[in-house]
Amino acid sequence: MANPAPPEGLLEVGRIGKPHGVRGDVFISLTSNSPLRHAPGATFTIVEPSGYRTLTIATSRPQADRWVVHFEGVDDRNVSEKLTNKYLYAEPLEDDDALWVHELIGSRVVDVAGIEWGTCTGVLQNPAHDILEIDNSLLVPMPFVLNCEGGVTTIDPPAGLREALMPSAKDDGE
Repeated sequence: MANPAPPEGLLEVGRIGKPHGVRGDVFISLTSNSPLRHAPGATFTIVEPSGYRTLTIATSRPQADRWVVHFEGVDDRNVSEKLTNKYLYAEPLEDDDALWVHELIGSRVVDVAGIEWGTCTGVLQNPAHDILEIDNSLLVPMPFVLNCEGGVTTIDPPAGLREALMPSAKDDGE
């Protein structure tokens, strides 16, 4: 099943995995490393056939690269099984130093020298670090991203990266 559109004003922030145990706990995978997303009291919206439903974390604990959480009111495995593979939506977090995927996607990508690289079409998850995907098939590691403001993402790649990734760029820059 395709990922449903996020409820208005909310961002997709994760997904519910399989149940863990018999008391209603589930695994969740989050797209954010902010402690606010997995803290007790954190709320999420899920889409069900009958409409939107709010889930609130009662308890959480880390488990490898995901979290084991207990949602308030989800107290047995039968109920938690019905949540498997539901996408989690939540309000955007305020953090002036953070880079947000929803702001990166669609932004113009420009390096510190002012050279246009293209438009960001996605952010790929990678074990080492995320990768900025640009519409001309360029992939830029996130450590080279400085900021994203006003629809423009500024990058500071090492010398020669553009030419290595896009051989035709040698002619554009000279």
